[in-house]
Amino acid sequence: MNPYLDQLQPYPFTKLAALKKDLIPADKPHIALSIGEPKHTPPTFVRDELIENLDKLAAYPATKGIDPLREAVAAWLRQRFQLASVCADTQVLPVNGTREALFAFAQAVVSPGAKVLMPNPFYQIYEGAALLAGGSPHFINCSAATGFKPDFASVPEQAWRDCELLYICTPGNPTGALLDAADLQELLELADRYDFTIASDECYSELYFDEDQPPIGLLQVCEQLGRTDYRRCVVFHSLSKRSNLPGLRSGFVAGDAQILEKFLLYRTYHGCAMPLPTQYASIAAWQDEQHVRHNRALYREKFAAVLEILDGCLDVEQPQASFYLWPRVGDGEQFARELYRQQNITVLPGAFLAREADGINPGREYVRMALVATLEECIEAAARIREFCRQP
Repeated sequence: MNPYLDQLQPYPFTKLAALKKDLIPADKPHIALSIGEPKHTPPTFVRDELIENLDKLAAYPATKGIDPLREAVAAWLRQRFQLASVCADTQVLPVNGTREALFAFAQAVVSPGAKVLMPNPFYQIYEGAALLAGGSPHFINCSAATGFKPDFASVPEQAWRDCELLYICTPGNPTGALLDAADLQELLELADRYDFTIASDECYSELYFDEDQPPIGLLQVCEQLGRTDYRRCVVFHSLSKRSNLPGLRSGFVAGDAQILEKFLLYRTYHGCAMPLPTQYASIAAWQDEQHVRHNRALYREKFAAVLEILDGCLDVEQPQASFYLWPRVGDGEQFARELYRQQNITVLPGAFLAREADGINPGREYVRMALVATLEECIEAAARIREFCRQP
């Protein structure tokens, strides 16, 4: 067996199952706020496009994807991030969801023993990808003191020197924090100085609150700096959150053409081409914004209702983006256990999404709540949490 497998920790939801084991929950309908799985209705026109192209299952798809899909993605990038020069042929690569691509990317770009830097707390794929590539994870704490952005100033120079890959997540999972243009420009300067690749996980980029102020992206900052080759930069986007299509397993990677050329070579052997019906359905999704605006409106409604109910009883604020709440609760594991036992609500302890670094686990005092259930369920959950928090 691959010896690197022994370095992997149990996945957060495995830890959560163990935490809840042998607990008998209250006799109330269960409400799951633990998993970031969108529950809004998927666009009907995407389903129809998928069905319309089912006969294409008779053909092997190319790993690079069909030209119309790459063109649709490039057109979306130009419109969404004002990228005048993105090339559909060399700077866009379809992938089977960001989870698969974020993992595979490290296998392609990381050499054994190299440092892989990542936020802490973080999406667990980053750590697993680094370890199974033979790399060494270096965790950058995200705390209230830094607005839940990674404390890049705390990273020792030697860690930057040894770094080959930096994962960032903006909007952040689990905190919803955004990196701004100045943050991203600073990272570009560090990448040039120390010669590493930036992998920007932007799969929550379309879940924001102000329609006039969408989050900025890494390639957008590159473009503003005249860095149109997107050197050392790749971004990851998905239809899962944007379009409520987690089961479609469709996303893309875009950026530095030289890096993507090597990543395509890796993926050709990896055997992960996107099925043709999925590609055609994805084209339809990337070409429509109306359903995405409707999706944001649904989340705004849920955040407003839930935060009004929780006001004064829980230390929590609306995030800058995403569909998560990141309340400070003291002992996150104890809070999650008792909330499940007393109210039959499942939330995810923040400690399960973080690692001990610089003497602390920055997720220990928090829990993650995903507002993915129906509006009615979210309101009911908030009322139960308020009742739970008011108990002596």
